[in-house]
Amino acid sequence: MTLDGVVPFPPEFAARYRKKGYWEDRSLTSVFTETFTKFAGRVALVVGGERVSYASLAENVERLARHFLEVGVRPLDRVVVQLPNTPHFVYLYFALQRIGAIPVMALSPHRHREIKYFVELSEAVAYAIPDRMGDFDFIELARRIKGECPSLRHVLISGGAAPADCVSLAACLRTESRVPRTELDQIRIDPEDPAVLQLSGGTTGVPKLIPRTHNDYAFNSKTAATMVDVRRHDALLVVLPIAHNLPLACPGIQGFFLNGARAVLSTSVRAADVFGLIARERITHLAVVPALLIRWLNDPSIGRYDLSSVRVIQSGGQRLQPEVKRLAEQRIPSATVQENFGMAEGMLTFVRLDDPHDVRLETVGRPMCPDDEVKLVDDEGREVPEGEVGELAVRGPYTLRGYYKAPEHNARVFTPDGFYLSGDLMRRHPSGNYVVEGRKKDLINRGGEKISAEEIENLILSHPAVQNVACVPMPDPVLGERTCAFVVPRGGKRVTLPELVQYLSELEIAKFKLPERLELIDELPLSPFGKVSKVALTRRIAEKLREETSA
Repeated sequence: MTLDGVVPFPPEFAARYRKKGYWEDRSLTSVFTETFTKFAGRVALVVGGERVSYASLAENVERLARHFLEVGVRPLDRVVVQLPNTPHFVYLYFALQRIGAIPVMALSPHRHREIKYFVELSEAVAYAIPDRMGDFDFIELARRIKGECPSLRHVLISGGAAPADCVSLAACLRTESRVPRTELDQIRIDPEDPAVLQLSGGTTGVPKLIPRTHNDYAFNSKTAATMVDVRRHDALLVVLPIAHNLPLACPGIQGFFLNGARAVLSTSVRAADVFGLIARERITHLAVVPALLIRWLNDPSIGRYDLSSVRVIQSGGQRLQPEVKRLAEQRIPSATVQENFGMAEGMLTFVRLDDPHDVRLETVGRPMCPDDEVKLVDDEGREVPEGEVGELAVRGPYTLRGYYKAPEHNARVFTPDGFYLSGDLMRRHPSGNYVVEGRKKDLINRGGEKISAEEIENLILSHPAVQNVACVPMPDPVLGERTCAFVVPRGGKRVTLPELVQYLSELEIAKFKLPERLELIDELPLSPFGKVSKVALTRRIAEKLREETSA
């Protein structure tokens, strides 16, 4: 392992994973270059009216990789990627793999605070962006960050005309680089180095960076593809941001490409647009979060489209209620709803497609690999009795051994023998599958996007009218949870929700993190241990919402 800040797998575990065939000691680019050649004549990507073959995909990836070498991006360099669901995302991702550079997977809503943190922590040399999205100017943001972060040398632009101080991805794809192909072939990539730095849904401040190695990420996608029954003529509809672990690698576009199948990209989540794509492209697999699925199922246009090609609806990100599973299989009778529980940190559980109906309704499945080691533990780290609720602790061939450059945090969330304490509360179902019972971590799960309550509280505390604050999840029928801020105003001062939202927006954070309800309170309730009782506050807002609904 040659990259500082990465915690390696212990040698004895690495040896075991190799012996059992989980790790093939091949880089992602080795795996996918072979795949692109094998399926050269087949369609890999569909976007609007554009159909990209595997041969064209490989050509675009190689051309972009050579241009990256020409501007000075090198193996193990980090590149913050903040692109929407377009072919440029796919070309760039695999081009970075081709040269052994490491993408850092930012999300479109992230703004100055998050992006600057990712660049500084990873010492990124490049930042890939669209020119604009909606009314937001990413070029202006990139220039600010470039001025603040000495490591950042290049801004890579997708869409529109790139300014002279930026690199145009479109121009790179139209032209030949001066770097010869042979220079690409001379690059050597250690399969135990990170292929990508994913983002955690961490509870402390801005997300942590998760190093996923070439060995473990290839295994991750290959095995997940068997869980959802990917076949050569299948098509995955990608509507979630590809940067997320689920649509990228669980099995995501990686798993579908490994099987010569198609990925159909969409930047729209409107029901009519999605249903039209499903009918036109004969989509077989949907990867969704519950909030999105609920919205589609309740849209009146669902009966006007032929959705009979859909075989698997894969749901992740948050718990999917049994009623929604039943409704989905009524509205799209050809489909099986398959819930999976996953984390960018690694371990994935899948309900098996042939599990009994009641097990599919009630559980989030079981681990996909025989060497996924799972324990449910209490606060002292002892395993709980069978059937009781405990915190999920995991270890295995594709689960990280430490966050990137976070030794103090790692000491808290990893046991001495390498189990990752996920913060998720679970119990084991009699079937052997697992049931999610909540979480220990202080997170708000808004439609699958994890929000650190502590991060938002720290920002709200800087408001001059705020003395104290606690952010808690409040139930929402579509998104699952939204953020409610309980605020103790500073003596004699007053604050409103619009004022608070405006204040936080000026701190340049992602919009999905903004509180959506404000409750003013004289003092925060305390637990018997003297800590703020978020359980009491969560109960209070849930009860208040019930009263408002029934009034």
